[in-house]
Amino acid sequence: DFMTAKNKEINDLNYESALAELEAITGRLESEQLPLEQMLELYTRGQQLAGRCNQLLDEAELQVKALNGGKSFSGSESQE
Repeated sequence: DFMTAKNKEINDLNYESALAELEAITGRLESEQLPLEQMLELYTRGQQLAGRCNQLLDEAELQVKALNGGKSFSGSESQE
């Protein structure tokens, strides 16, 4: 399935790669006159990339909290 392959590809991206592609898509959507179908495809891909970036940031925050004995970046106790 094509979409499954695309999602697997996104799930293999590191934060920097996902963010770079997301920024490129955003630039294209803002600057180019694209057919509606292509715009929707790019928007969908951008949403998936944004989700991947958020997932990776959440995972990194959990790792930092674990290393800090459950404390967040600011040093306060987690409210979760």
